[in-house]
Amino acid sequence: MIQTIPAKEITLAQLIQTFGLERVDDEEFFREWQDNLPELTETEQQFLAQVKTEYLHLSEYPILEPIVKMVVLSPLLRLAGFYAPPFYLSAEKETRIASEDEGTLVTGRIDVLVFTPEFWVTVVGAKKAAYSMEAAVPQALAYMLDNLTPARSVLGFVTNGSTFQFLKLTQQGRPKYARSDLFSLYSRAGIDTVLKILKRIAQLVRLDRSS
Repeated sequence: MIQTIPAKEITLAQLIQTFGLERVDDEEFFREWQDNLPELTETEQQFLAQVKTEYLHLSEYPILEPIVKMVVLSPLLRLAGFYAPPFYLSAEKETRIASEDEGTLVTGRIDVLVFTPEFWVTVVGAKKAAYSMEAAVPQALAYMLDNLTPARSVLGFVTNGSTFQFLKLTQQGRPKYARSDLFSLYSRAGIDTVLKILKRIAQLVRLDRSS
C-alpha cells in the first residue's frame, strides 16, 4: 500500500529515511549565496527600506501568505530580475515525488516557481509570518526533489516575510542539501543581503545559458 504524505506535513527525518537526503556542512558546497554578491544601487536600498517599513506596519496584525507574497516576495523577485528574460514564473504548481521502492508518495503545490525553459532556478515558499522556517525548509526540499537530476543542482528560497533562507540540493550518489545563514528583516542589512543573493543567482543562470 502506497503511503501518501502532503508536502506541507513532511519532516526532515522523513526525507532522510525515505529519500536518503543528506545534509552537507562544508561551506564550499554552497558558495552561490556567499561569493561575488553585487552591490545595490541607492534606489534599490531605498526601495527595500520602504518594503521593510510597510511590512513592519502590516505585521501589527497577522500576515497571511498572500500578503507575504505581495508585500515582500514580489518586490524582491522584481528587483532581482526574475520577471525578465530568460525567467518565467509559475504559481501553485503541483508536484509529486515517489520513493525508489514507490512505497511513499509526497504531494503538494509549490507556492512560486521561477524557472527557465531548460531548468528550474529556484523554488520559493512564502509562508504566513507565524510559520516556522524549520517547518518550511523540509517542505521546500520535498518540492526541489521533484526536479532533481544528477546533471544540475536546484536552488531554493524560503521566507515567511521576516526571515529568509536559501537552499541548495544536488544529486551526487544520494541527494545532498545545504542551507545558507538565516537572514532577518529586522537586522540592519538582512533584506539587502537577500536581494544581493537573488541577483547573484540570476547572474549565474544567465552566465550558464550564455556559455
